[in-house]
Amino acid sequence: MRKPTAQAIAEQLKFAARFEAEKRLQQRRYCDAFELWRSCHFKRCRHNRRCSGDADACLGKAVALNRVPRPLAAQTRQNILAATPHNMGAPERAARQCMPLDFYLARGKG
Repeated sequence: MRKPTAQAIAEQLKFAARFEAEKRLQQRRYCDAFELWRSCHFKRCRHNRRCSGDADACLGKAVALNRVPRPLAAQTRQNILAATPHNMGAPERAARQCMPLDFYLARGKG
């Protein structure tokens, strides 16, 4: 097995950073689509009628408590994918293809 070159490592780190950035946006999109702000304890979220806090924690709690119906999650994902530009980069496209549960299942690996 070959040792990875500095360029290969840099590309992997760049991919990971871009994926993380898009993942945060995707989590916020899901929070807004599921209207999780309605049950949020942050006044700012309820006032703005959108997720204005920690989308990762909010979506994680909703997924853990099974408050997101699977058909709604699948339909929301399809709507987001339909609005995705064809020339979007690989990291961004990979993040947009994730279902809400996928963001939390990946944590247990590795």
